Amino acid sequence: MHALLSKRSRSLKLKHNMQLHELKSATPKKTATRVGRGGKRGKTSGRGHKGQNARAGNSSRPEMREHIKKIPKLRGHGVNRAQTVNAEKVQPVVVNVAALESGFEAGATVNRKTMVAAGLLETVRRKAPAVKILGNGELTKKLVVEDCLVSASAKTKIEAAGGSVA
Repeated sequence: MHALLSKRSRSLKLKHNMQLHELKSATPKKTATRVGRGGKRGKTSGRGHKGQNARAGNSSRPEMREHIKKIPKLRGHGVNRAQTVNAEKVQPVVVNVAALESGFEAGATVNRKTMVAAGLLETVRRKAPAVKILGNGELTKKLVVEDCLVSASAKTKIEAAGGSVA
């Protein structure tokens, strides 16, 4: 009978599940010593003597903020603002008329895709960027320009060569 009881109690011990109140943390909780609230330290409670740092409500500014305050700043809307604010402005890539002269045959159609194919532009995130054609250089070939911003001087040079701007 005694052996039977001990077997039964052993099996009961094996089936025991852990309870929430039995959990213990691997590292004991450490609380920071709170200074300046009376109690065991006596007199100045570890705050030294008088002065700004001994008073209640003392909190010094973060050091980085002091440096930012001292730096001279440009004033005005759009300056010193986050990159995301000005990111929506698309700056076109500049291509001169001289580059069109060397990159294309006479009678060719010039647009963003053909400029990428000719090696005048590089794609940005697998897309051809916005382009503005400027009038620097000479043009003798007849070209049809589409889907590009064109300066006034470039337009006159393209049209003088017998081309067109759409």
